Amino acid sequence: MFYYIEQLYMILDVLTLIFSSVLASPTSLPGFWIFMYRVSPFTYLISAMLSTAVANTNVICASNEYLHFSPTSGTCADYMASYIKLAGGYLENPSGTTNCSYCPMGDTNIFLAGVSSHYSEAWRNFGIMWAYIIFNIFGALALYWLIRVPKVKKEKEE
Repeated sequence: MFYYIEQLYMILDVLTLIFSSVLASPTSLPGFWIFMYRVSPFTYLISAMLSTAVANTNVICASNEYLHFSPTSGTCADYMASYIKLAGGYLENPSGTTNCSYCPMGDTNIFLAGVSSHYSEAWRNFGIMWAYIIFNIFGALALYWLIRVPKVKKEKEE
C-alpha cells in the first residue's frame, strides 16, 4: 500500500517540477497542459525567488559568450543600432569598424521574461504561496478530523 502512495507522490513531484518552468518554459508546453503550469505551487515559489534575486541587474558576458562579426559599413554601433533597439544586448566595442563583439543579453530582465518571471509579480507570487500554505493547513486538519476523530452515534430514545 505504501509503495503505491510513494510512487504516486513521486509522479506528482515530477509533474510539479516539469510544469513549474524549471524544466520547461510555459511557452513550450502544449495548450492543454498550461493549466498545470498555473496550478503548480512551485511556479509561484520559483518565480518569486528568481525574480527577487536576479532582476534589474546588468549582465557582463564572458569572452566566449560574445558574438563576433564585421559590419558591412560604418561602426559597430551604427550597424547594430536598430537590432539592439529591438532585441536588446550591448556591444563591447561600439566605435570599432571591424571585429565587433555583441552580447545578446544586456540585463537579467531579458532572461526572466524568457522563463515568464517578472519582478513586478514577486509580491503577488508571495501571496499566492501563502494561499497554498493556508489551504494545505486547513485541508490537512479537515482530513484528519474526517478520518481520525471518532464520531459519536446517537442512540434512538424509546
